[in-house]
Amino acid sequence: MRKSARWALLAVTLASAWVGAASAQPVPGRDPVAGSRVFDAKGCAKCHAVNGVGGKIGPDLTRVSRPHSYFDLAAAMWNHLPRMAERMKQLGIDRPKLDETEMGDLLAFLYTLNYFDPPGDRAKGRKLFAEKGCIACHQRGGTGGTDGPSLDVLKAFTSPLYVSAALWNHGPQMAEAMKAKGIARPTLTGQELRDLIAYLAPATAALSATPVFGLPGRPEAGRMLFVEKKCVGCHSAAGAGGKVGPDLVDLGVRRSPVEFAAAMWNKAPAMTTAMQQRGITVPDLRPEEMADIVAYLYTVKYFAAGSISAGWRVIAEKGCLQCHSVFGERGKTASDLTKLKGLDSSTALLAALWNHTLVTPTLSGTKAAWPVFRPREMADLIALLQSLERKEGPPAK
Repeated sequence: MRKSARWALLAVTLASAWVGAASAQPVPGRDPVAGSRVFDAKGCAKCHAVNGVGGKIGPDLTRVSRPHSYFDLAAAMWNHLPRMAERMKQLGIDRPKLDETEMGDLLAFLYTLNYFDPPGDRAKGRKLFAEKGCIACHQRGGTGGTDGPSLDVLKAFTSPLYVSAALWNHGPQMAEAMKAKGIARPTLTGQELRDLIAYLAPATAALSATPVFGLPGRPEAGRMLFVEKKCVGCHSAAGAGGKVGPDLVDLGVRRSPVEFAAAMWNKAPAMTTAMQQRGITVPDLRPEEMADIVAYLYTVKYFAAGSISAGWRVIAEKGCLQCHSVFGERGKTASDLTKLKGLDSSTALLAALWNHTLVTPTLSGTKAAWPVFRPREMADLIALLQSLERKEGPPAK
């Protein structure tokens, strides 16, 4: 298959994942599908691949570490700008300009590249169906026990979150049935659950020319469900909520939908006991509700609050003030940062940073090196630049 055709297929597949969900975006306020088009139109695909489709000059962006926030992405784009620009120059590629909307959509696309789980292995899933004891109670293709319902019904569903919701809703009954049969309740890793889903719902098992429909989540709806379903009584999300169970955001990694479902299955007995002790009814979750809650937890820390006072330290330590003035200073080669206009959003500021002239010692008249930012520093810098547009003065000494 030609590269252009393979890229088109990827774009169609990604678009299908968000089909019918224009207002149901995993990243608040931005459109990952539009971002995939920006990625292609701006030439990113000439150097970077996504799931093996695209250029080989830069890294495959689905094989790098998962970003935890908008500012992880922002810092990475800024830090690698000189290297990327030099490589583009060598290849005769013009560095693309990005406006606010394009930058926001592109970041949403990059952030959600790993949101949907990769397909599992159907053969391994068939083996796990027996090894984990599922076959003792459930039938699949006419083989298995009859104490539980036949799982052939799952063939009709392509969303892993349908299976995830079913596991949660029927977990207590399954636990009792296994106990009565003397079957140890199995635990599942994220990969094992992917493989089981590939066996039980084979439409999810492989990428084909037909769209692979995912079930997108709505972060705002998930935030409300997190309260309504009493999750917040035991769990916090980024510090807000109960302390009985762990914070579901500050666990060191962002979980994909199936990884989250596997964790819920493994912890279900302890969660059920804790709810019963507190008089909380174990809630049922529809597949779309499961998707919304996962999307909320996945994106709750997408935007982080920067510190204006820390931002002043950043622009001093990173050498920004060697070129830029603030509040009317004279003799600087670059613009006065307090006179910036139209940069009241984080994405507008990041677009301006991306479009920024590359600074060299010759250009700056100093020994300035391209500054490197950590994500927290980028958040602080953007908070400061937004405050400067509002003409807030420097902190008192």
